[in-house]
Amino acid sequence: MYRLDHVLVITILGVFSATRLAAEPLLSGEDWLQQLEGRIQHVDTAKLSALIEKTPSLEFLDVRTPDEAARSGGIISAGKRTHNIVRGWLEFQVRDAIPDLSTPIVVYCGTNRRSPLAADTLQRIGYTHVYNYQDGFGAWQQANLPVKRSDLAVGSMLFDKPSAVVDGVWSAIGATAPPTFENSGHNNNLSFIVTSEGVVVVNAGDNYLLAAALHQEIKAITDQAVKFVVLENGQGHAMLGMNYWQEQGAEVIAHVDAADVIAERGETVLQRMQLRNRDKAMGTVLSMPDITFDERYDIELGDTKIEVLYLGPAHSPGDIVVHIPDRQTVIAGDMAFHERLLPVFEDTDTVGWLESWHHFEALSPTVVVPGHGHPTTVAEVKIWTVDYLKFMRSEIAELLDTGGSLIDAYKIDQSAFAHLDTFDELAGLNADRIFRAMEFE
Repeated sequence: MYRLDHVLVITILGVFSATRLAAEPLLSGEDWLQQLEGRIQHVDTAKLSALIEKTPSLEFLDVRTPDEAARSGGIISAGKRTHNIVRGWLEFQVRDAIPDLSTPIVVYCGTNRRSPLAADTLQRIGYTHVYNYQDGFGAWQQANLPVKRSDLAVGSMLFDKPSAVVDGVWSAIGATAPPTFENSGHNNNLSFIVTSEGVVVVNAGDNYLLAAALHQEIKAITDQAVKFVVLENGQGHAMLGMNYWQEQGAEVIAHVDAADVIAERGETVLQRMQLRNRDKAMGTVLSMPDITFDERYDIELGDTKIEVLYLGPAHSPGDIVVHIPDRQTVIAGDMAFHERLLPVFEDTDTVGWLESWHHFEALSPTVVVPGHGHPTTVAEVKIWTVDYLKFMRSEIAELLDTGGSLIDAYKIDQSAFAHLDTFDELAGLNADRIFRAMEFE
């Protein structure tokens, strides 16, 4: 009797569910879009261009997949910044990317199918100024409006694959942007020197998988083993991939100050990377350098001499440069900037940086590979590094002499440098930190 009643109950529930489905047919995607009309605000290309002009704080949200964005030509380069969050992860990730619910946001995709749904979701979450760009990325691109490449190495953890700088020297140029899940933390340059007796890598990378991706590219170029990995400083994107290289038998070299930073802050840096990179952080564990030095460390492999040099205080503790004399090339790390605004940290020594620069120039390299951005010359990096530091220090010195405040420092006109990547993120912070440091000089 129990089994019969059980079957009867199931049958009745099945009939009830079928009746409900018949009475309430499933909506198609087009039906959903129709229901959104009147609930979200659409803008076309002309209206969006006008909105950008009058709303400097406008942020963009691309809800396409990173692979789709990369293959179609990139992302919109306008407004304050662009975030790439896949539509399916929007509810989980958007508050981390855009914490202020009053931020003006433009949502877009490729064909105006996902972006209206995403715009409606943002409004349900509580964002108060949301616009749907109904023309989509293709229309923006066809109008020859600004775009930037979101990934130059589709299918790889690397933002871009290595390219030859000079004979035997290669660099995988990272995104000149903050580290993100989309760029896998490859926002600095990962360089390497190929010799007849081994390879020297400069920067271990932001994580284990990124280091492995770089190694795969190295193997495609040479059969030589990676013998040494040099850390340009103790920052996460320079050192967190250490354990991968040590597993391959390479020895990691760092300045003593960089090693101290890793020992003191490494676990916190690792946790931040894991939160950002999620599954891409797999395999990464904190490690320590195998070799440390104070002033210089010389490497000779075959007929190639490589000088790892500490030139003095600069951007961060333990900043070093890698000099290859016979190639007249310096892998400068964060001693030199030119395509992105240099960051000033709490422990940046701007006075020391200007003094150390004289030692850098004395190397007289023909080619400079900066920590961020493409290879260039000493003259070019001097404009956007030394001249910027001198400008900011001069402006702040005048403020201090005339009784100016920290608020006044934020008002310094840095517009001559506004074309540099990360300007919006760093200009105010730089003014703040230089002002507070100079108060006690």
